[in-house]
Amino acid sequence: MKSLFILLLSSAAALAAPAAPLRIEAPWMRALPGTVPAGGYFVLHNDGKAQVTLTGAQSPACGMLMLHLSENNGGMSSMRHVDSIDVAPGGVLEFKQGSYHLMCMQPGPAIKPGASVPVTLSFKDGATVTANFPVRDATGK
Repeated sequence: MKSLFILLLSSAAALAAPAAPLRIEAPWMRALPGTVPAGGYFVLHNDGKAQVTLTGAQSPACGMLMLHLSENNGGMSSMRHVDSIDVAPGGVLEFKQGSYHLMCMQPGPAIKPGASVPVTLSFKDGATVTANFPVRDATGK
């Protein structure tokens, strides 16, 4: 009987779903006054064994959600849209101020401090990962 129990337990463990190779940590969105675009920040972990390519983001709280990169070249700051971002196997990519970030164009009424909005990241291989982004005020609090 004990052997049967151990066999059943090990079979159940074998059938358990593997850990998701992509995960979002510490997500948040900065709300700005009026219809000024909002910024989205988070840490993306690729716990898988293959490179992944982030190709987009969507949220019902934004008219359009874009991947952006802020850069400082020779004392001049600029921000540009990027089509995709590669994340190495086992890699971590931080979306933060002054670097990669999400730009929520045409933010809707859900983008207000204290709220939380769903954001879905899309990848070249068809994978998606969704997280709720708590909304903070313009100071990031």
